[in-house]
Amino acid sequence: ALRSTPMNASTNVDPQELAKFSELAHRWWDPESEFRPLHQINPLRLDWIDQQARLSGKRVLDVGCGGGILSDAMARRGADVLGIDLAAKPLKVAQLHALEAGTPTVTYREVAAEALAEEAPASFDVLTCMEMLEHVPDPSSTVRACATLVKPGGWLFFSTINRNPKSFLFAIVGAEYVLNLLPKGTHEYGRFIRPSELARWCRDCGLELAGTRGMEYNPITRRYWLSADTSVNYMIAVRKPA
Repeated sequence: ALRSTPMNASTNVDPQELAKFSELAHRWWDPESEFRPLHQINPLRLDWIDQQARLSGKRVLDVGCGGGILSDAMARRGADVLGIDLAAKPLKVAQLHALEAGTPTVTYREVAAEALAEEAPASFDVLTCMEMLEHVPDPSSTVRACATLVKPGGWLFFSTINRNPKSFLFAIVGAEYVLNLLPKGTHEYGRFIRPSELARWCRDCGLELAGTRGMEYNPITRRYWLSADTSVNYMIAVRKPA
């Protein structure tokens, strides 16, 4: 069941960002919609996360889960998943999909990572936070909350977009304006995060860097793949010391 958490002035959230994704909620599970890239990259991410953290039988938290594309997939790999987000409409879409698809081990809740960290510290074996840090006012606060939520020895996975001239060209000009992969206005360049910044926030929370992967895209074949190139889209894996 989904329990609502009232918003307060200190909640680390940008109302405009929530509204933007809520308007698109009904299209979330349409693989030919604006969310096509999420559907295409999901299996790549899922496999990488599963290889490191062995999802089956684990208690997993998906922070900023949106419509539940990754949450649902991790549950189907045998994890017990809680997806959290502050956008109510995508959460309802996620719940509806779980009912329709009969995904048994996934639940969703409208709550901020910071609030859940106070309520349930050291409760999860694995935590994922994908494409969210570049949409919140204080991403380091989200990283701190995520570190608190994971058990000692647990895994955390973050994905975001690098900040450099190439990422501006590829992620904003290319993806939003030339290729129309994403709705215009999805990203703001100033909110992109360099891997060195994200790694520093993780180290400040006592987390240990375990690996990075880049994501590349070929607009002609419309194919995505993981690589060592973290210059645009990238993921990092970190561990909380046991």
